[in-house]
Amino acid sequence: MVVETLRDARVVVTGAGGGIGAALARRFAAEGARVVVNDLNAGAAQAVADEIGGTAVPGDASGIVGKARDALGGTIDIFCANAGVGTGSGADATDEDWELSWDVNVMSHVRAARELLPEWLERGNGRFVATVSAAGLLTMVGAAPYSVTKHGAYAFAEWLSLTYRHRGIQVHAVCPQGVRTDMMRAAGAAGELVLGPTAIEPEELADAVIEGIVAERFLILPHPEVAGYYAARAADPEHWLDGMNRLQQKLERVTGDAGGWSGE
Repeated sequence: MVVETLRDARVVVTGAGGGIGAALARRFAAEGARVVVNDLNAGAAQAVADEIGGTAVPGDASGIVGKARDALGGTIDIFCANAGVGTGSGADATDEDWELSWDVNVMSHVRAARELLPEWLERGNGRFVATVSAAGLLTMVGAAPYSVTKHGAYAFAEWLSLTYRHRGIQVHAVCPQGVRTDMMRAAGAAGELVLGPTAIEPEELADAVIEGIVAERFLILPHPEVAGYYAARAADPEHWLDGMNRLQQKLERVTGDAGGWSGE
């Protein structure tokens, strides 16, 4: 069933050449929205756009608001800040890895909001959908830059919501655990150990996003159990950290990787 509020909505999805972004683009198009497909990979963006009858606007997710607005006839109704990277491992990750993670996972959201907010506030509506991760609520073993910057992405989405919701701006933070994408596969043994048992397909996440939009929920949890983990983390941090440390030790036994440091 088509969600009437999404019919003819003008939607931008970054990082939509594959994985979660492509699934979101397809689902919004199926709901009757006009979709701009963004990706650094121009060929991948064009392929998805051709498939759904959308418009490809390739390039860096941080700088496509103006071009996307033009492609949609002058305005954007929904912006899905979905592009993300999972570079680096532990505290020994390079400065370049940290800078890339911060730039893509956090600052691309900030830059998009900076361009979108003036128009949205003037007209009194707009919707910002941030693909965060359960790592933004919890953490991810073996992935310091990813965990830290996803916390930042969640914090920015939360700040946007509490600051502008009374002025018609709707914000959603999408926080899944494992989703079977190239990024999860690139995480190797750590990704499979932590995320594999409950991983979902990108299409299932897209369904959860549409349901969350219809329900006007800020926090969208495609894995509902994450709510319990989040509550447990807040209620008893020591117990939660002990449990996560046991997971870290299991990861070290499986991979031989002690969080990026050999101890020698």
